[in-house]
Amino acid sequence: MKSEKGYRRLYTSTVRYCGSLVLLCALLLTFVSCAKMGQPDGGWYDETPPHVIGANPKDKAVDVKTRKMAIFFDEYIKIENPSEKVVVSPPQLEVPEIQAAGSKINIQLVDSLKPNTTYTIDFSDAITDNNEGNPLGNYTYSFSTGDHIDTLEVAGYVLNAEDLEPIKGILVGLYSNLTDTVFHSEPMLRVGRTDATGHFVIKGVAPGKYRIYALQEADGNYCYNQKSEMIAFNHDIIEPTWKPDIRQDTLWRDSLRIDSIMRVPYTHFLPDEVVLRAFTALQTDRFFLKSERKTAEKFTFFYSYGDSILPQIQGLNFNADSAFVIESSEKKDTITYWLRDTLLVNQDTLEMAVTHHVTDTLGVLQTKTDTLTVLSKEPLAKRLKQQKKEFDDWKKKQTRLEKRGEPFDTIMPPKFLEPKYEVPSQLDPDKNPRIVLPSPTAPPDTSTIHLFAKHDSLWYQAAYELRKVENVPRTYEIYGEWRPDVEYSLEIDTMAFRDIYGLVSKPYKQGFKVRSNDEYSTLLFTFEGLQGKNLVAQLVNKSDKIVKEVSTNNGRAEFFYVKPDTYFMRVLVDDNNNGLWDTGDYDADRQPETVYYYPEEIECKAKWDVTLSWAPSSQPVFKQKPAAIVKQKGDKKKVIKSRNMERARKMGIEYIKGQTFK
Repeated sequence: MKSEKGYRRLYTSTVRYCGSLVLLCALLLTFVSCAKMGQPDGGWYDETPPHVIGANPKDKAVDVKTRKMAIFFDEYIKIENPSEKVVVSPPQLEVPEIQAAGSKINIQLVDSLKPNTTYTIDFSDAITDNNEGNPLGNYTYSFSTGDHIDTLEVAGYVLNAEDLEPIKGILVGLYSNLTDTVFHSEPMLRVGRTDATGHFVIKGVAPGKYRIYALQEADGNYCYNQKSEMIAFNHDIIEPTWKPDIRQDTLWRDSLRIDSIMRVPYTHFLPDEVVLRAFTALQTDRFFLKSERKTAEKFTFFYSYGDSILPQIQGLNFNADSAFVIESSEKKDTITYWLRDTLLVNQDTLEMAVTHHVTDTLGVLQTKTDTLTVLSKEPLAKRLKQQKKEFDDWKKKQTRLEKRGEPFDTIMPPKFLEPKYEVPSQLDPDKNPRIVLPSPTAPPDTSTIHLFAKHDSLWYQAAYELRKVENVPRTYEIYGEWRPDVEYSLEIDTMAFRDIYGLVSKPYKQGFKVRSNDEYSTLLFTFEGLQGKNLVAQLVNKSDKIVKEVSTNNGRAEFFYVKPDTYFMRVLVDDNNNGLWDTGDYDADRQPETVYYYPEEIECKAKWDVTLSWAPSSQPVFKQKPAAIVKQKGDKKKVIKSRNMERARKMGIEYIKGQTFK
């Protein structure tokens, strides 16, 4: 048994222990309560990007023999769009395996390693942490199979040659072989890929002389062997170099206040403003694409390229002699055959032998005969059923009218030809009304078309000329001496137009007024340094659509009757003076025709005469096209959002990055 003294000693120790435990719990509760006063629910957000803590082989390692690599991070990570954003250089003919696995990235190169070569794996901004999406930023892993690392860089921009749009995702590559045929025969030596602004960086470049190309890769061989591939080339010799430089970095305390501006030394790699104007070569190989008969009255042949000699058709289940009215597109790559005879229109299947020019495997145009079966997508049975429905609906309507004692027709009215009259109620002085016919017609009788002008409240017959619009099938324009502020009336008699199926047009009447000169602006534009060159100056709207264009060879363009609005100016150097932009040809060593954009908006107001002068060579072309009309917008830049700052604001405390609260 324990003595009384022992019990007292045990009781005293227990009381002291319990008292200490109660005191400790009280202190802990007090501490937690105090902490909660400055701590938001759920804790502070993670605003720290992932960090590389190692790699195997290590970054910038030399004498590497393995094709397996691993990059290690301080937290779980993910790779966004690796097929688009990750670029391996030299380019790999076999697609490498690049995968995120927890807190590391595993890389497996399939191609054999080249000796004495620097390899770069450019992740761009694809790496983020797994939970909050904080971006690592531009990160490149590199190693060498030789005894040193090449570190030079070449940067610049790739633009669409026709409209200076930035081209996203096109490959840009270097060749140390400076011969003209290398682009066809060898894969690129080192590559980069453009971002949404058209900007590219080629890293890990060795000292030397290079030529540079861009390629919209189609078959994975990193060289140009298909005309459908968009490309860019020039003859400039590039010699990469570098210099020490200083840049200014702005540190922001918050979204409104600058904390400090630092002068940061860095290595400035050159050249860094290479500009490549990309184009797709004209597809001159001619082959038959398809035939189509959407309506019973006509069928159409589609070709990849035009030919001055139209196809010859021999009917196999019909007589093709004088059976068609033929319409061809301006480039003669689309030919439409209207069936003259209604018996042929009602024949659902047309079998024919077509003799036409197509390109053989050697690219030579040859005469070939193909047997085609052309089926109508509107079979006769379907059309008869529709006609019966229309008749039944008309009959029911007439029966209802008869029962109500109202006037009704005893004969179903005939169908009429329905031209499309493009006659606005307010006409610009430099425009003309148009008439578009739905099917081929006999030449219209101009005695059935009348134009009247109003003078002093009286109407007088006005002179006009009916002209067929060149290269636009079944379209006519009415040319008149349009006088500002004058009202006109266009009146067309019944049966003015008769198509090959006997349908005639109904009478038509439309009044319109020519706008006053005071409603317009006039724009006079001078292009400095381009005098003596054939130019096509194009006034475009906010959608980059052509509103007006003027051809000139004296460096000046005049635009009249410009409606009040905001415009932009594009000018192309028309080398062959055909009034069109022409693409390039690598095999013919021909660059696409040059295009410039005036870099500012042009504000035109009523009664204004706007005079502007501009030297297109005064600004790099990648800076010319105004942002307001650039369709290819830049990717949203990944930044670490300071959500902690917003939490601190709601709590009424000042948040300083790196500290919990102040």
